[in-house]
Amino acid sequence: MFIDEAVIFVKGGNGGNGCVSFRREKYVPHGGPDGGNGGKGGDVIFSVSDKKDTLIDITSRVKHVAEDGAHGKGSTKRGKDGKDLFIELPRGTVVKDKESGRILKDMSTVEESILIARGGRGGRGNKYFATSINQIPRRAEKGKPGEERWLILELKLLADVGLIGMPNAGKSTLLSRISAARPKIADYAFTTLQPQLGIVEVEDYRRFIVADIPGLIEGAHMGVGLGDEFLRHIERTKLLVHLLDVSPVASIDPSNAYNIVRNELKQYNPKLAEKREIIVANKMDLLDTESGIKFIQTLEKKISKPVYPVSMVTGKNISTLINMIVITLNELHSQISKPLCG
Repeated sequence: MFIDEAVIFVKGGNGGNGCVSFRREKYVPHGGPDGGNGGKGGDVIFSVSDKKDTLIDITSRVKHVAEDGAHGKGSTKRGKDGKDLFIELPRGTVVKDKESGRILKDMSTVEESILIARGGRGGRGNKYFATSINQIPRRAEKGKPGEERWLILELKLLADVGLIGMPNAGKSTLLSRISAARPKIADYAFTTLQPQLGIVEVEDYRRFIVADIPGLIEGAHMGVGLGDEFLRHIERTKLLVHLLDVSPVASIDPSNAYNIVRNELKQYNPKLAEKREIIVANKMDLLDTESGIKFIQTLEKKISKPVYPVSMVTGKNISTLINMIVITLNELHSQISKPLCG
């Protein structure tokens, strides 16, 4: 099961209490203080694992608490430190403080880690408080409580290309055509109910990662059709491939469908609407050649952008589309890599 959001409670272990103790030996009936310090509580540590691709393991329980430190003992024996609690997260997890909403860490690199809740310090034993004036102190410190906080974990898929469009536009079919991914495909809306990832292999041992999110409908940015939960998965992508259903039986005019999805991107996050975009007219096999050409020309005028015709059924122009994606990604990479001066 794909789980991309979780609300959890984390707490570092409490520090162990210091000990009140005095030496009691055969020839030293009234020895000095020898109470040991308490052990430190364990820390809660998040780390990134490339073996995780969902938050389902985290949601199996809400509270995640590290081990407490052990109490100090006589003979100045220090309590054992509590074990740290290590929690593995999938790459791309954003860690937020639930109360303030502040982003604490964007876990985007494999083996990256963060100490998210520190364990409490152990209390000091009575030996620590012995002075020339008070040689038999009868007090010791209690251990400090561990840090605690409620967190929101949001998984944002890390992909180069995001497939967007209205329901039933052909996104899942395209993903299955160009990668080894096998999403559920059917001729009705909302077949895809969770994001899918596919790896596309190209020449020279290069590849790029594609994310297919469920179809967007009007009001998606406000949660209609769970759109707000899906849109975050394309925030990290470099390029958007926008699919339009141009078949005669399409439920909505392609130009209107395009404008609806574009508006949802802007409303959710204006930066999404600024990403490079390739617009694809799918299901061209349902139009004859002459009417298809005219249809594309009319569509381009309506949205004032170039549109590339393909057919997922016949495979027509899919290789051209892949090549276009590779060229665009290379252009974007060169722009990012370009020195800022000189």
